[in-house]
Amino acid sequence: MDIQDLKAWLELPRDIVILSHRNPDGDAIGSSLGLAMYLRKKFHKVQVIFPSEYPVVFEYLDHVKDILIYDLKPNESKQAVEKADTIFCLDFNGLDRIDKLGEGVQFSKAKKILIDHHLDPEPFSDYEFLDTTASSTSELVYLWIKEMGDIDMADVRIGEALFTGLITDTGSFKYNTRPMTFRIAADLKELGVDDFYLQDQIFNALKSKHLRLLGHCLANRMEIIEEHEFAIIHLTKKDYIDFDIQRGDTEGIVNHLLYVKNIQIAAFVTEQPTIIKLSLRSKGDISVQEVATKYFNGGGHKNAAGGGVYASLHDVLEKLKRVLPAYTKK
Repeated sequence: MDIQDLKAWLELPRDIVILSHRNPDGDAIGSSLGLAMYLRKKFHKVQVIFPSEYPVVFEYLDHVKDILIYDLKPNESKQAVEKADTIFCLDFNGLDRIDKLGEGVQFSKAKKILIDHHLDPEPFSDYEFLDTTASSTSELVYLWIKEMGDIDMADVRIGEALFTGLITDTGSFKYNTRPMTFRIAADLKELGVDDFYLQDQIFNALKSKHLRLLGHCLANRMEIIEEHEFAIIHLTKKDYIDFDIQRGDTEGIVNHLLYVKNIQIAAFVTEQPTIIKLSLRSKGDISVQEVATKYFNGGGHKNAAGGGVYASLHDVLEKLKRVLPAYTKK
C-alpha cells in the first residue's frame, strides 16, 4: 500500500480500530486520541483500544474515557478488532506489545497501518509511516495528517492530544528533539493549544504519596556509580505495598538520576510479581536501546529504552553493574 492507495481507501467511511501498547504513556494516548478525532472528522467510525489502563493524569484529554481497555473488557475489545476493516497500530512495532490483541491483529483481514518511531518493525502491516528520528508518534501523526492533505482539519482538541505526546516523549523538549519537533509545536500553538496548561496538567498533578515515593527512591534506593558514570534506583515488591504504588506512579523517577553531573546512564529497576522491569535513559551518543535489546529482552530508542527479565532483583542489578561500564566508556 502506498499513500495514494491509503487515501483512496479512506475516502469511504470505514470501521476503524486504533491500537497502542500496554501501559500506555502520554505519546501512546495523545497520538491515538489525536488520530481518532481527525478520522472521526472524516466520518469514520473509530474505537481506540489499549491492552491495559492509562494513567489518570491524562484524563484532561477529550475522549480519553471512550478508550476501550482490553484488561477490563476483553470480549468487547476482541469483537471490535474482529469487526474492523482498518486497524491503525501506533507507537509500537511488534505485536507482542499489545499482548493478547496481537493474535487478532495478525489474523485480521483488515488493512493495517503502522505509525511509529521505534527501531526494527515487524512486517505485519500493509502500510508503514515510520521515522526513527522523530521525537514521538504524535509528531508522526501530525505529519501523516499533513501528508494526507488534511492538516487544515486539525483543531485545538487534536492539537492538545498531539502536544501531550510531544511533551511526554521529549521530557518537556529536553531530549529526542529535532528541528521538525519545534516546528510542529509552533504550529500547534498557533492553533490555540495552551502548552502551559498541558504542562500543568501533566506535571503538577501529583499526590502526596508520589513525593514520598520519590523521596524514598532518592534517599534509600539510589546508587551512584561515579567511577563508571551511571546510577541505579530499584524498588522491591515490599516498596510497592508500602507506598501503594499503582500504574503510572513511578513515571519520570528515572530521569532524576540524569540530573547528577557526569552521570551518563540512568536505570530504574522494579521488582514486579513475576518479572523484573527496567527503564533506561542516557545522554548523548550512548545507546540504551542496545543495552535493553542485548541483555534485557527489551528495546526502545537510543536514549530511552526498557526491558523485562525473569530473574531475581539481585541478579538484574548485578548484571547492570557488569555491562554498563562498557557503554559509558564508549
